Amino acid sequence: MTALDLAAVEALARRAHAAQTDKAGRPYTEHLAAVAEGVRQRGGSDEQIAAAWLHDAVEDGAVSEEWLASSELPPAVKDMILAVTKRPGEPPEEYAARILATPGALLVKESDLAHNSDPERAKELDEATRVRLAAKYAKMRRLLGLHH
Repeated sequence: MTALDLAAVEALARRAHAAQTDKAGRPYTEHLAAVAEGVRQRGGSDEQIAAAWLHDAVEDGAVSEEWLASSELPPAVKDMILAVTKRPGEPPEEYAARILATPGALLVKESDLAHNSDPERAKELDEATRVRLAAKYAKMRRLLGLHH
């Protein structure tokens, strides 16, 4: 991949996550597409759009960190993907700090949070899950300085 081939990145992400569903039972690729589109609408670069397609790939075990490291993706894309990859037991403050310290990663996470917080998406969840996730996303927005 010399220039960043977004169609190839999208195809890879769709293959890697093909069997997954979200908490409401929807195909997980719908979330990836929405986050990538959100990044594009927010004026994101091709690198940021690529990172959006793969933002959960390592965290969900769809690809390994080793695969990512050896892939032909640009270093900036790899950095953004790793920045938004939550580590087991990691405090939200550390997670937010890593995102803020990584060029380009904040826009990817902002788009991810926006889609995760979409009322249309949330209405599929049970009340307890909806309340818990809303609080979690609100806290992360505060830590990232996204006050809206």
